[in-house]
Amino acid sequence: MTVGVALLLSAVSGCAGWGGGAGGGGTDSINVLMVNNPQMVDLQQLTADNFTKETGIKVNFTVLPENDVRDKISQEFSSQAGQYDVASLSNFEIPIYAKSKWIAPLSDYIAKDPSFDQDDVLKPMTLSLSADDGKVYGEPFYGESSFLMYRKDVLAAKGVTMPAKPTWQQVADIAAKVDNAQPGMRGICLRGQPGWGQIFAPLTTVVNTFGGTWFTQDWQAQVNSPEFTEATKFYVDLVRAHGELGAPQAGFTECLNNLIQGNVAMWYDATSAAGSLEAPNSPVKGKIGYVPAPVVKTDSSGWLYAWSWSIQEASKKKDNAWKFISWASGKDYETLVGEKLGWSRVPAGKRASTYDNPSYLKEAAAFATPTKEAIETADPRNPGTQPRPAIGIQFVDIPEFPDLGTQVSQDVSSAIAGRMSVDEALKRGQELADDVAERYRSRAAK
Repeated sequence: MTVGVALLLSAVSGCAGWGGGAGGGGTDSINVLMVNNPQMVDLQQLTADNFTKETGIKVNFTVLPENDVRDKISQEFSSQAGQYDVASLSNFEIPIYAKSKWIAPLSDYIAKDPSFDQDDVLKPMTLSLSADDGKVYGEPFYGESSFLMYRKDVLAAKGVTMPAKPTWQQVADIAAKVDNAQPGMRGICLRGQPGWGQIFAPLTTVVNTFGGTWFTQDWQAQVNSPEFTEATKFYVDLVRAHGELGAPQAGFTECLNNLIQGNVAMWYDATSAAGSLEAPNSPVKGKIGYVPAPVVKTDSSGWLYAWSWSIQEASKKKDNAWKFISWASGKDYETLVGEKLGWSRVPAGKRASTYDNPSYLKEAAAFATPTKEAIETADPRNPGTQPRPAIGIQFVDIPEFPDLGTQVSQDVSSAIAGRMSVDEALKRGQELADDVAERYRSRAAK
């Protein structure tokens, strides 16, 4: 398992940032290893004057860019060195780490801490952070799903009405109608940049709703199946016909910039993008509409992702580690951020109560309800039209998937660039996927 998990580290894109070493031990201190995303940096700044002041527990943070922190967490937790008590993990790693017994179950702590209010955590989040044994192994710090964002004014000028729950074919038709609606504006932005967490985040949701899957429940690879092929051809054709300039290199950041700068009329991507679109200095603030992820054969198709907290199994300070997690993922922390730093900086997307908070809703009125609905309708155990061998919507939750997804994505991105056909790309992808599937079939046969 250790070798497999190492695979998931190589393909994740990092982001610029800084880091520091873990501090000293001490009975009233814990060591936390976390990603350097803005929400975590806010947490670091608020901890001493609030959590430590209230509990007497000092928190020594090590803060690293995403690529580096995943690597360090994998090394630390696989060896069970015990240097770090808490780490920021996503819902991709947590079920894998739980199965390997690298992280501790949290269910007993949850039962003894009713003020944490696990029932307030959105159910898909709890499900995605649980293992097959039914126990919870992580608590979300913030989360996201995916939805379709579109320029209300541009569609209106073309006499186009966005359906409340669009199908992918309707989206393609609208993209054609609004293409070049303004000088230099394309119909839609869809990620084309290689990477399991780039192009295949949105594309796998399209595959799901078209009736496809990476693997059947009994580990038969399906990458060149008719459904997977139809979905991929649809996606590639749409972005080639009406997508952004430079699509083979476009990821989340490029598409966000394209929508903000007026270069595209629509964008299907993460719900977390809405905060930037509705920021006070955004030129498109108030001009964007939000509707659910487009569907074909399923009722919903939005993905699910959460940066979360887990406790290392080898930690000698699990009780204090839980106190930190309970605070950092709790309701009161959200209020603290809102009052101290501004409600737009609240780590949202995890609790139902967030979306009943008038102060938060005032800041996030345009996208709060669509975001909550997208997360609540995400089904990580049943995202398509057939049973799956592993949990996951925009990924397959096995250690080999980052390497597999990234290799296949390189060929699909080449298809967007016109350097190969989709059939060629998926034929090669099927061979790679079957190699992975064979390992699991062999284990099942033993």
